[in-house]
Amino acid sequence: MITITFPDKSTRQYEPGTTPLQIAESISTRLAQDILAATVNGAEWDISRPITEDAEIKLFKWDDAEGKHAFWHSSAHLLAEALQELYPGVKFGIGPAIENGFYYDIDPNGNTITSADFPAIEAKMIELAQKKESIVRADISKDDALKMFGDRGEEYKCELISELEDGHITTYTQGAFTDLCRGPHLPTTAPIKAVKILSLAGAYWRGDEKRNQLVRVYGITFPKKKMLDEYLVMLEEAKKRDHRKIGKEMELFAFSPNVGAGLPLWLPKGAALRDRLEQFLRKIQKRYGYLQVITPHIGNKNLYVTSGHYAKYGKDSFQPIHTPEEGEEYLLKPMNCPHHCEIYRSSPRSYRDLPLRLAEFGTVYRYEQSGELHGLTRVRGFTQDDAHIFCAPDQIKDEFLKVMDIIFYIFKALKFDNFEAQISLRDPNNKEKYIGSDENWHLAENAIIEACAEKGLNARTELGEAAFYGPKLDFMVKDAIGRRWQLGTIQVDYNLPERFQLEFTGADNQKHRPVMIHRAPFGSLERFVAVLLEHTAGKLPLWLVPDQCAVLPISEKFNDYARRVAAELNEADVRAIVDDRNEKIGKKIRDNELKRIPYMLIVGEKEAQNDEVSVRKQGEGDKGTMKITTFAKYLTDEVSSMINQ
Repeated sequence: MITITFPDKSTRQYEPGTTPLQIAESISTRLAQDILAATVNGAEWDISRPITEDAEIKLFKWDDAEGKHAFWHSSAHLLAEALQELYPGVKFGIGPAIENGFYYDIDPNGNTITSADFPAIEAKMIELAQKKESIVRADISKDDALKMFGDRGEEYKCELISELEDGHITTYTQGAFTDLCRGPHLPTTAPIKAVKILSLAGAYWRGDEKRNQLVRVYGITFPKKKMLDEYLVMLEEAKKRDHRKIGKEMELFAFSPNVGAGLPLWLPKGAALRDRLEQFLRKIQKRYGYLQVITPHIGNKNLYVTSGHYAKYGKDSFQPIHTPEEGEEYLLKPMNCPHHCEIYRSSPRSYRDLPLRLAEFGTVYRYEQSGELHGLTRVRGFTQDDAHIFCAPDQIKDEFLKVMDIIFYIFKALKFDNFEAQISLRDPNNKEKYIGSDENWHLAENAIIEACAEKGLNARTELGEAAFYGPKLDFMVKDAIGRRWQLGTIQVDYNLPERFQLEFTGADNQKHRPVMIHRAPFGSLERFVAVLLEHTAGKLPLWLVPDQCAVLPISEKFNDYARRVAAELNEADVRAIVDDRNEKIGKKIRDNELKRIPYMLIVGEKEAQNDEVSVRKQGEGDKGTMKITTFAKYLTDEVSSMINQ
């Protein structure tokens, strides 16, 4: 018998060769109906694949990310099977599951596929799914794999196989379709009940602009049609909330081909919005003892060779800048961390200096492929709200708690009420993948776990998900329409202090290595603004919105009074603009509501005589008439209640 250990540490005995699906059946029929995927000793596992030795097991349903991944991975194969039937001779690249659905990169090989073909592809996928085809895993030798896919003219698959290690190659077959794949997959296509092909895009093979351009077919599937219907409604809502559309309407940012793809231009209102976010965080950081620093936008190539960033980003990033000096090379800064390490090294440090908290709104540059650029969420130049805390190992927990306080404060002020956290730890069975001593890893991991417990944060723990340089805590925010975005992150790093030979003198008068904590609550200002615009549909919090109120004179006769109102409000720290266009008041109200301005102040003869404004709040309608000074206090009190919670 083999012993199976469950997440709650309970155990059961089973015959060798028992599958996760059979284990689920032994617990309850309902569980067996619901599970889609499993992990066995931390490795992804088909629920129909036998287990032959003692193991720790986790079972995953649709609501788990792992369950959706297996469902959508199998759906990618179903898409490929349908395309193979509909378009004979089509060749296949890769077809992974993604955060929402899946895609498959294909070489049409003379076939033409357009959006008009989507209904036929969907119908074929449903037809194949209804056959309840078994999805069968098989081990295959490298030679046999090369022959199998070579005989079919699948040069893309053969290229992938040529790079794999013999003895670790598997295929999955359903019906007449066989694919090179690691898995995991569903046991059959039966659970796939609803299908939608979403879009087509161009994608260079392996992301290389010098290679063939393939067609990327995006799709999504669900176990119930109702789920698909709800998802399509959400997609329509997402279109309305697209930050690129809202940013244009609110006059926040623009892009210019003359400047370059992926390099946003912040317009005056957008720059003011960014500045308020920066000032908001600067104020919090000052309270927590951060020291603001500024570093250059470029650095000597050797700096990034030392840090390891050149090995990681060099090939796919902006290429070195050559100076008139022979052999001298600089790089556009891909990360702020190496610069901060050099600031730490700029003078001797004692244990009395720690923790040292260095913060910077530092702009960094990475060359993203043109096909992957997307508004502000994927750009080539972006500003991180970066901070690096240099501390002794026994200070990690306290620093973690303080960073968590900052992140919670920001989420509350911006009404990101729905979020999840994940603690990423190292794989205890594969320690050679990581750097740092067991003692330091134990300290760091326990510090994160204890910090989360103290804050009452129900964080999910994942073994093997730590970075090679240390454990981390990531925050995933759900926006108003249920999409997940990773925003805050806190990472423990033993790597850079080692690479840069950072030291401090301890109380024992000996040299010690500090630990480095990376921290970015916003992540990047560009991406954060995009998420915020889509979360709020552009109706930003009153303290943050570029224009808090628009003064609307009902005719030209009251333009001068409107300007005086705006001047008095701006003097009282209320951001007010005047719309003195020669338009009817109804159009002015509609136009300014489109710009997401929270308050409209309508002024005419009565208001001018009494130093008053007629107040209209977006989404709530008329709020009555107020003195100018009364409205200014009303608005500033509302702002104060938001950011001083």
